Amino acid sequence: MARPEGGDLIERVVFVGKSTKVVKGGRRFTFGAIVVVGDQNGKVGVGLGKAAEVIEAREKASKEARKSMVRIPLRDGRTLHHDSKARFCSAGVIMRAAPAGTGIIAGGVVRIVCELLGVKDVVAKSIGTTNPHNTIKAVMLALQGTHSPRYIAEKRNKKVGEVLGKGEQHQAATDIAAGEVA
Repeated sequence: MARPEGGDLIERVVFVGKSTKVVKGGRRFTFGAIVVVGDQNGKVGVGLGKAAEVIEAREKASKEARKSMVRIPLRDGRTLHHDSKARFCSAGVIMRAAPAGTGIIAGGVVRIVCELLGVKDVVAKSIGTTNPHNTIKAVMLALQGTHSPRYIAEKRNKKVGEVLGKGEQHQAATDIAAGEVA
């Protein structure tokens, strides 16, 4: 993992692809790079860069990844709030919240994105194609679809306890406990 001078962001090159164009004088090569940038504290971004040299493609991808960074809410700073799944083209991903100590059970680009996001406990399964372009887009769609209970409660004009299913039961238990004490 490379720590660029831009602060506490970590960037990882996920994929470098080579493309060839045959022209009159021979072959022309171009390179495409996918870079993931994250702060390991809930922010992550993905970028694609294309250029005639690998280093230039990597720099372009890194710049795009920094521009496209999004904040993902994490539960206890270690896992997702709820299960999520998403598809992009023929790539699909299922991500499940996991108890403490589970670790990152995922492969390929899913693991890299989770590490740079700061997720410490998650179980993920990549379904369909293993094409890194489409898989990484499916992962980002799944992550952007997760919401914190506070956000859901605000959207529904309810309390967080009601959204989590602890609202009425918890209130009834509190009333009973208060009645027994008095």
